[in-house]
Amino acid sequence: MVPVILEMRKRGLEPVLCTTAQHREMLDQMLEGFSLKPDFDLSLMKPGQSLNGLSSAIFSEIDKVFDKVDPEVVLVQGDTTTANIIAQAAFHRQIKVAHIEAGLRTYQKYSPFPEEINRQLISRLANWHFTPTTKATQNLLKEGVHDKTILQTGNTVVDALGLISGKIDQNELASRLNLNFTKFQKLILVTGHRRENFGEGMEELFKALLELARDKKNLIVFPVHLNPEIKLTVEKTLQNISNIRLLPPVSYPELIFLLKNCDLVISDSGGIQEEAPTFKKPVLVTRDFTERAEAVEAGFSILTGANSENIINQALKLLGTPPDLENIENPFGDGKAAKRIVDFLESHAF
Repeated sequence: MVPVILEMRKRGLEPVLCTTAQHREMLDQMLEGFSLKPDFDLSLMKPGQSLNGLSSAIFSEIDKVFDKVDPEVVLVQGDTTTANIIAQAAFHRQIKVAHIEAGLRTYQKYSPFPEEINRQLISRLANWHFTPTTKATQNLLKEGVHDKTILQTGNTVVDALGLISGKIDQNELASRLNLNFTKFQKLILVTGHRRENFGEGMEELFKALLELARDKKNLIVFPVHLNPEIKLTVEKTLQNISNIRLLPPVSYPELIFLLKNCDLVISDSGGIQEEAPTFKKPVLVTRDFTERAEAVEAGFSILTGANSENIINQALKLLGTPPDLENIENPFGDGKAAKRIVDFLESHAF
């Protein structure tokens, strides 16, 4: 969303930024990296909060924001519960909704959970749909969404990479993260946070990482999500392995630094599947299904599921014989998505 906000400000528009403050530290790091401050910070997140409890709180609090702001359009991005509930709340008040990163689908109700149903529901409510790829556009057309309401823009995550990657100071970030790459031949970046991988899925991932860590030429860097269910189990299993570095959640520049320098990514993140192609990095996706099939088709991503044997076999293959990805373009955009979105909004919404 950041590139869209910055593009709107550049044109003299007045975007109002509202957050629910999921994972406070991670949110604040991201906003600070782009010198942004929320106009409304609902600060709704509580430890152990259920999806229903969160949804109820969002419905209650967003009405107060709408009363103060009376927006002409509400922009929601992606497939979070926040995006879904705020889209519904706007619809209840007959406020127009524009969905950024629309049309992604696995058509598997519980994979990813709850994101797959969140984004399908938003598509039923939205007035305008900004799709990142042809496949996403086709998904919406097949579902009966009118073509005049769809604009294929590319994904704004590629815009965000362009805003920040040129500002990265390699030495400063290596020092900040206390990483010395010279002692290792391969760097493996790992992330994990999807609800469907809690429990057995995480155990399978840990089993694979312990096996890959037996080769002391590999350095495994794992920025650990703040969700207590993830954090406690990661630390319990992986904390004392010499070539596994557990980091607190990293800032966006730090994440880009790690992506630039790694040899392999192991992740269940949708965003990383879109970011890694910019840096020509292969990703093992620890899920059974992905809504970013374009990355698989282009050769950047491989689906392993949360299966330790699959993860180990594919990781060893990619580390031993790195794929040639240099001449393959990022299938998720050219870095001009925000401009296309704001052009459209200026002619249709304001």
